Amino acid sequence: MTWYAFLGALEQGFVYGIMVLGVYLTFRVLDFPDLTVDGSLPLGASVSAVALTHGINPFVSLLFALGSGFLAGVVTALLNTKLKIIHLLASILTMIALYSINIRIMGGPNISLLGTENVLSPLQALGIPGYIASPFIFGILALFATALLIWFLHTELGQALMATGCNPQMITSLGVNTHHIIILGVGISNALVAFSGALIAQNQGASDVNMGVGTIIAGLASVIVGETVFGKSTIARACVAALIGSIIYRIAIALALGIHWGRISFTPSDLNLITALLVIAALVTPKVKERIRRK
Repeated sequence: MTWYAFLGALEQGFVYGIMVLGVYLTFRVLDFPDLTVDGSLPLGASVSAVALTHGINPFVSLLFALGSGFLAGVVTALLNTKLKIIHLLASILTMIALYSINIRIMGGPNISLLGTENVLSPLQALGIPGYIASPFIFGILALFATALLIWFLHTELGQALMATGCNPQMITSLGVNTHHIIILGVGISNALVAFSGALIAQNQGASDVNMGVGTIIAGLASVIVGETVFGKSTIARACVAALIGSIIYRIAIALALGIHWGRISFTPSDLNLITALLVIAALVTPKVKERIRRK
């Protein structure tokens, strides 16, 4: 792997790492299978892109994306808690609806951001090349989001969210409204995913309605890989593991796409196959280690 390829994988690991944190929040903490993320990631990209084309500050557009993602998560949670639709179906319904909504927002299937300012513009104006500026900015934002999530999960509200995912009967007996907690948790999760989508759109210079396809798979793969490599014994460790898993996942993909095995070589169309192999390896490794330890 070349130095530029490594920086590119690191950049992708950080920017998608914020999305992985959102997936971790619903998948591990809240125990809420949520496919909304496949629609909320392009939602954040769409909202940010439209805001940028109307001359709004790139960082302010990220706040708009954050809010739109939160609302998408709230819709999914309301379908589940108030209309009693199972969480998986509720998230699928929201994801399908968001496909049309995103096209409405952009006025078409995609929108170009070439020539518009983005979050990297201040550093690039100082003469810092993009391949250095992007990992730096995205790294700071990803670390800040990780620290913020760790802090939140240590608060009373965060502990209630964890208890809702772990033992809803117990937390209900203590007088906590689990419906409100689920709405908040799923909303925050999709807010992080939409924030990540906005950053991806600004970095790529375009927003596309199909850019969220496979988001949940990549997010779950990163969470599982991170937990396998780094562990999940504490809240802080689990959150950091999610971010590290995202970086490892992107580096592994870059390595796989760059390696040629004789006549066999991977192409971007093999991304789902590579993801499946990584998840299988991450799930099997702990069991193999345990067998070796016992022997």
